[in-house]
Amino acid sequence: MNAAIQFSQKKQGLANIDTYLFSGIFIVGNLVLPQICHLIPNGGFIFLPIFFFTLIAAYKYGLTTGLMTAILSPTVNFLLFGMPPAAMLPIILAKSILLAVAAAIIAQRSGKLSIATLALVVLAYQVPGMLIEGITQNSFFAATQDVRLGLPGILLQIIGGFFLLKWLDKHGK
Repeated sequence: MNAAIQFSQKKQGLANIDTYLFSGIFIVGNLVLPQICHLIPNGGFIFLPIFFFTLIAAYKYGLTTGLMTAILSPTVNFLLFGMPPAAMLPIILAKSILLAVAAAIIAQRSGKLSIATLALVVLAYQVPGMLIEGITQNSFFAATQDVRLGLPGILLQIIGGFFLLKWLDKHGK
């Protein structure tokens, strides 16, 4: 299952209507999934749902779609639902942007999809994200929260992301 498969990233620019269409779809996903996860006590901390569709958007459709999803998802979530809390919004935005950049670059350079490439993507945004959170919150405990509590969410990003990206590559546009 961990064998790498050839993968084609569909890069889209700002002049392409599909960029806005797919960004919109992924933003809606990043609005709905957190609402579902927040029905479970500490579900947001456990499943890290705000990042899932950002990973998919950037890995499959490139940096532009990924960045639009990364920036607008937390912002719209905050404006509509007050989540993430205002104090956490800059950190979530920073992590989302790091995720979009890492996913787009790794997908483009590897040309493959595997559990290992997605694990690398998650590592590439989580490590600097932890540093940013640790410095801004002045707390090692806060910085390691995504790893301590969010391991199911990290696994969802890697394993769930693998299967969704594989499906999109086979059936999607």
